[in-house]
Amino acid sequence: MAEKRPIWTKSFINISISTFFIFVVFYALMTLIPLYVLDDLKGTAAQGGIAVSVFLVSAIIIRFIAGMILEKFGKRKILVISVLMFMISTFFYVLIGDFETLLALRFFQGIWFSLVTTVGGAIAAEIVPPERRGEGLGYYGIAMNLAVVVGPFIGLTLKPFLSYQLIFMILGFIMIIGFFCVLSVDVGEDIRTKKEKRKLAISDFIEKKSMPIASVGFLVSFAYAGIIAFISVYAESLGLIKTASFFFMVYAVAMLLVRPFTGRLFDSIGPNIVIIPSCIMFGIGLISLSFTTSSWMLLFSGALVGLGYGTLLPSFQTLAIQAAEKHRSGYATGTFFALYDSGLAIGSVSLGVIAGIAGYANLYLLLGIFMFGVAAYYVWIMSKFRIPANL
Repeated sequence: MAEKRPIWTKSFINISISTFFIFVVFYALMTLIPLYVLDDLKGTAAQGGIAVSVFLVSAIIIRFIAGMILEKFGKRKILVISVLMFMISTFFYVLIGDFETLLALRFFQGIWFSLVTTVGGAIAAEIVPPERRGEGLGYYGIAMNLAVVVGPFIGLTLKPFLSYQLIFMILGFIMIIGFFCVLSVDVGEDIRTKKEKRKLAISDFIEKKSMPIASVGFLVSFAYAGIIAFISVYAESLGLIKTASFFFMVYAVAMLLVRPFTGRLFDSIGPNIVIIPSCIMFGIGLISLSFTTSSWMLLFSGALVGLGYGTLLPSFQTLAIQAAEKHRSGYATGTFFALYDSGLAIGSVSLGVIAGIAGYANLYLLLGIFMFGVAAYYVWIMSKFRIPANL
């Protein structure tokens, strides 16, 4: 029996740590920016929402050309430049003096966030052994999932004691650590292809082979937007706002408990045994939220969501990459995250409208039922397009 090749190489550890710090800063800023607009810039809640969404808009736009950029300039160069620019733009928040400048900075930083997360995912997929890609990207995904807890915790914990400018400085210094980590990442053979001049084609913007599974990711992120955008508001309406701060902590613990096993199952048996139960578990967690009346029910729902959703993102990313040719991993990653980010953005807006009409409890009930439909849609996608489950 051949010995398993290691996942935890120096490069994999460094790209994972850097990704963790990038997402910590991303989630900390997402939590703080609306408050900063209200407190320091004397803006409105609507302007705070715009400042959050303009970041996602620029990120989604860049996703569609990220693969072309990586192919032309190489993953290593784009990784270093994008982390450096994301770090510099984090320090720039200290200099903000008005709302218009903030919007410009948010749009600018969204560009580099889009590039660094696209190239980071593509590199992580390439440096783990192909036969252990599901397990490896599962571990890589932990960096993003843990940041959901750590980022807002840092931002909201420091807010009562420090000025926004000092907090922005601290986040900038966190990114310095992330930048030094990527300097130690060995990309290996950084394939760049020189193409003869021709008209742009759809393949220069998206990876068509990854679109089917990316569409499933879009639907899942649409449902997850109901958690990210409204869980604190829902908890407050139930009188459970203090418990809400522990929701994502329980979510993270549940995710960490199952991630090592689900990644191995993905590689050894196939994605269906992981993804179908995870979709159903996520749906049950959303339905549980709709019936929540106490703290323990809210935390129990958080655990179910962690067990379900926490496994889906790296699983879909793995399938999206494996659907494409190896040299188009950047296109596959960009395509996947373009649809994933779009699901979050569209969900945050449209689900807010639904919640205003039906109420948050009914919203989560509908989303739970919706996830059962997503599980069925995933089964259809896998059978119709014959997406490679293993390499």
